[in-house]
Amino acid sequence: MRITGKRALLFILFLSVLYLLLWPVSIQPVAWEAPVDNGLTGDFAQNQGLSDATFYATKDDHGPEDFALHPDGRIFMSLHSGFIGIFNPTTKSFSRWVNTKGRPLGIEFDAKGNLLVADAYQGLLSISPEGRIQALATDMAGTPILYADDVDIAANGKVYFSDASTRFSPAEHGGTLAASVLDIMEHSGNGRLLEYDPAQGTTRLVATGLNFANGVAVSHEQTSVLVIETGSYRVTRVAIDDNNFGQKSILIDNLPGFPDNLSRGSDNTYWLGLASPRNTLLDGLSSWPELRKIIQRLPATLRPKPVRYGHVVNFDDAGTVKLSLQDPSGKYGMTTGVIEVGEQLYISSLTEPKFAVLTSH
Repeated sequence: MRITGKRALLFILFLSVLYLLLWPVSIQPVAWEAPVDNGLTGDFAQNQGLSDATFYATKDDHGPEDFALHPDGRIFMSLHSGFIGIFNPTTKSFSRWVNTKGRPLGIEFDAKGNLLVADAYQGLLSISPEGRIQALATDMAGTPILYADDVDIAANGKVYFSDASTRFSPAEHGGTLAASVLDIMEHSGNGRLLEYDPAQGTTRLVATGLNFANGVAVSHEQTSVLVIETGSYRVTRVAIDDNNFGQKSILIDNLPGFPDNLSRGSDNTYWLGLASPRNTLLDGLSSWPELRKIIQRLPATLRPKPVRYGHVVNFDDAGTVKLSLQDPSGKYGMTTGVIEVGEQLYISSLTEPKFAVLTSH
């Protein structure tokens, strides 16, 4: 029987509908209620605070995700290629050091001068001053660490790090950004906070049920750890003292973007980076899990994407916002965080082929 053009079009339309409704996807979305996005208002009113930043190239590399200050004043950074980069503020020179053969994200120096690395592919690593790489934690009680994301070290030497998702590993889902999008789309609390004890060589669970556990910072008073929940637009406090170990409470809720890294700042404050403003479509579909599946079935070019917008925030132990520095032009986008070095703010990015330095005011 001859198939007319109209019938062929209807058949194609029928197949397209079946695909959008039934094609298997890797996410199993959970219904939740996204808070109303107040946008760039109040404490987060739009400004040009990052417009005076100076930029330094990472040469043939990109994605300076996090920084760590060496005792001699050099700035170490984690790069997309797997290398650890080094910037000398005195000579303004940049070089690459060792390669983890993964994707180093959060980094921090311990008291012995070892660089601890949360590597999204390799787990928690330690790199000696001589450049020897040692795996400290690749699993917790037999459960693999799929997405080590950020790390910080308490005064007593214990190491706290996030396992962003126990379902979507970057190794199996197209890299760190792709895996993070899947976890955020699913929103089923796959993230966890872990503690590594270097004296015992053991790893234990501190908290679970986090929606894409990202940035980590031990609090100034050393009794809790602040953890970013990127998928819920918030900063969560997790107790680490013996009386209420693992107890969670919300410190900052309803941020105007997707928060990423955390670091301690001066005057008992903290810095966080907002990698991208929130997405109206994703917020609107928060309580419609089946529709989020349909979004996931669309071609990648049609799915929601991060928006280039520079934004970093400084807040105190009470969750009060002290500073909100922005670059609406997107000249420096996907801002992941900040470290303070004297009067300088070093600003990191997930994707840029450079890093930004801003003189604090």
